[in-house]
Amino acid sequence: MWIVALALRRPYTFVVMALLIIILTPITILRTPVDIFPDINIPVISVLWSYTGLDPEEMADRIVTNSERGFTVTVNDIEHQESQSLNGIAVIKIFFRPGVNIPMAMTQVTGMCQTVLRGLPPGTTPPLVITYSASSTPVVQLGLSSKTLPENRLFDLAQNFLRTQLTTVPGAATPYPYGGKPRQVQVDLDSAKLQAYGLTPADIVNAVGAQNLILPSGTAKIGPTEYNVEMNGTPGTIAELNDLPVKSLKGSTLYMRDVAHVRDGFTPQTNIVRQDGVRGVLMSMYKLGGSTLTVVDGVKAMIPTAVKLLGPELGSQVSVKPLFDQSLFVRASIQGVLHEGLTAACLTAAMILLFLGDWRPTIIISISIPLSIFVSVILLSALHRRSTS
Repeated sequence: MWIVALALRRPYTFVVMALLIIILTPITILRTPVDIFPDINIPVISVLWSYTGLDPEEMADRIVTNSERGFTVTVNDIEHQESQSLNGIAVIKIFFRPGVNIPMAMTQVTGMCQTVLRGLPPGTTPPLVITYSASSTPVVQLGLSSKTLPENRLFDLAQNFLRTQLTTVPGAATPYPYGGKPRQVQVDLDSAKLQAYGLTPADIVNAVGAQNLILPSGTAKIGPTEYNVEMNGTPGTIAELNDLPVKSLKGSTLYMRDVAHVRDGFTPQTNIVRQDGVRGVLMSMYKLGGSTLTVVDGVKAMIPTAVKLLGPELGSQVSVKPLFDQSLFVRASIQGVLHEGLTAACLTAAMILLFLGDWRPTIIISISIPLSIFVSVILLSALHRRSTS
């Protein structure tokens, strides 16, 4: 064979090539992402509209229909659209043709959503625009529980404190937590008193909107000092909302506490999470970039720091534990490949030594097998980087 003859004529060249392969292999392996699923870009974009209290028929007629018409005008390479309307929620799935530029399509969809927003019912909030990926599965799920704190307090800590810290991990993202009770300021109306004073729920809404204002007040310069001026436009605490004036009747003022009660409450609970028999909150961490091992290790390293930032009092009452860890499967797969490869190499060398009875070809073949695997790894990594670029 010509390659054998070439190796015999130029042995040092092949030795240098082998050393170069051995040097490049660790670099390539360290730069290669490790995951349980490959990165498969699916040309689908989802648009999630929300309008609390709007029935499915109105969501479909007033929001979904106008959005779909706008997408067909300004967004390129659309194959078809699908939508589903629920109570207060509408999901539009836009399927694109193969080879579409997803970032450009995301920009066009987002721009169209902002444009069509002006023609939708007043109070409609901008939608959430997301893309699909075959690897969009949780890499780690964290369970947040406490034996002393209520569910609404746990949800508040997970949403506003832990979530903001964990999203700083490179390549990690987390949606809203599951379970718990989302915190909400509740106004409990007394229907009998409202009727007695000739008021409607709309009057209460208008009173809260008119009295709970945040307005720029500027500064006042007195002598050589310039002071910041603050206006008493919004209550400092939730309890102070009960002192808001609602209406004036025959020279007397009717306050919020006379017809309603404002309290720190929560929205109706739609899902429950239990951990060790205690209700808690579940936080799912997703991988947006990098490898699964890097993201999971970063999340686990961030947990003690995030809990410490809650303070000594809350940190001692909250328990954060990983309930699901995808990196275990990834590490087990890597160890299985290494174990099977080492076993195959040893058996191959033993068979060659048994049949040939010479240690020289045994050593040569034992070295050439891993070198061939290393070359394959380098070529696959190079081809992957070329296709993604």
